[in-house]
Amino acid sequence: MASFVKYYCFVEHLAEKVHNLGSDQLRIALTNTAPTLTHTLLSEITEISDGGGYTSGTSGAVTVIGSSQTTGVYSLTQSADVVFTASGGTIGPFRYAVLYNDTPTSPLNPLIGYWDYTSNITLQDTETFTVNMGANILQIDA
Repeated sequence: MASFVKYYCFVEHLAEKVHNLGSDQLRIALTNTAPTLTHTLLSEITEISDGGGYTSGTSGAVTVIGSSQTTGVYSLTQSADVVFTASGGTIGPFRYAVLYNDTPTSPLNPLIGYWDYTSNITLQDTETFTVNMGANILQIDA
């Protein structure tokens, strides 16, 4: 499973009340350009081209089902991993799955983190790719 890497801005955005992780709409964008940890917004990411069932800005919705803290550790859980399915063409190539918050308007679409799959992936028509987020989308230690 790919490791999750958080963007630097995520910590600041938490402190400044940009995110309500328990209720905001989170999404995953696909890119083949290496993320820069100092990026802050989705507009700074070069998403892959639309087509084959992938639509930038609307694909990859994350369904959050739990947001809780136990002994100072906050966990965000989802009902199922995000699955991309190529339909009527190919998706990709991509290497990175970027998690962002689609709800805030200021700043617009702030970045949270990404998964690096270490090599390029291209989905052929009808193939699927699962962004395996593990038991929790993310955990934050106090």
